[in-house]
Amino acid sequence: MIFFNMLKIINFSIDYYYSYLDFLLYTLLTLIPLLIIIAFFTLSERKVMASIQRRTGPILVGFFGFLQPFADGLKLFLKEIIIPTKANNFLFIFSPLLTLFLSFLGWIVISFDLYTKLFILNNNLLFILIISSFGVYGILLSGWSSNSKYALLGSLRSIAQMISYEVSISLIIIPIILLSGSLNLNQIIVMQNETIWFLFPLLPLAFIFFISILAETNRAPFDLPEAEAELVAGYNVEYSSITFAMFFLGEYANILLMSVLFVIFFLGGGLFEIIRFDVTFFFNNILIICLIHDFFFAFKTILITFLFIFIRANLPRFRFDQLMFIGWKIFLPLTLGFIFFFSGILISLNSLHIVQLPWNNVNYNFIQIFSIRF
Repeated sequence: MIFFNMLKIINFSIDYYYSYLDFLLYTLLTLIPLLIIIAFFTLSERKVMASIQRRTGPILVGFFGFLQPFADGLKLFLKEIIIPTKANNFLFIFSPLLTLFLSFLGWIVISFDLYTKLFILNNNLLFILIISSFGVYGILLSGWSSNSKYALLGSLRSIAQMISYEVSISLIIIPIILLSGSLNLNQIIVMQNETIWFLFPLLPLAFIFFISILAETNRAPFDLPEAEAELVAGYNVEYSSITFAMFFLGEYANILLMSVLFVIFFLGGGLFEIIRFDVTFFFNNILIICLIHDFFFAFKTILITFLFIFIRANLPRFRFDQLMFIGWKIFLPLTLGFIFFFSGILISLNSLHIVQLPWNNVNYNFIQIFSIRF
């Protein structure tokens, strides 16, 4: 009975606008460009860090190093897969596959603009949270199956770090749900189109969310699971060849996914107008509007990923106790305080309309409108 009641609460319903073959085609058209973007993201990271550190970066393979990601991928693909003697062979190979699969699975529900209809899931935000929480298992299994104390310690570090900052990320999302009235990413973008970008009323939470996704994706200055001086290379120390590349691709896919979520939550997705503005007054063609939204969506995402690279090139690594202190002693009380603060504002402004709250049925769309513009 409890299980069926939870299904009523979550309400994962899907609207089908096309056949399964079309869905498969659209999914491939999302994942294949994603792999290409990840490849060139690694090149841009090396180029930007080389520029900051007064170096040249990759320049030999292709025009100004343009083909360097493909050369690196070919090298990793052709190298030998080395499995430790006493490792669990199945879990050792399954772990990077699981990590890569979960990092790509969240992309099929991303709303790139107001008109995206790739995979319409009513509660796609909840879907992404569930998928990102499953990523812990790939890291845990890789550290345990390697039968190495360094890999096991690195995986335990990474799990503690990811779980700690998933708490703050989940709590930051609650005020966004309150202001948008939905767990749908399209609805979050629509609400920002109707009012204002959530960056302005939720500016402190935007800073906390950005720091949390840095820790969630194991990026500097929170790249403690890969602390070379202490744990050699962390949970993937025993991996080589294509299995190491799977962890590598999964990490960068998660970085891009978190950057996209930041753009959707706080920067209005593909919207280029900060406050409500009738775009159809200038552009009557829906295709032109979609292209403009996609361009601005990509531009905002590039800015956020540049911040990832800039911080990696400039900030030193934190100690692990400092990382845990920030997550549990600073971010957790702050995010809880902001939840109560914004809930109180919405209640006092009579914008929080709870229609019905029986014990076995919860309507998530209980906020009818975000009536005040901060």
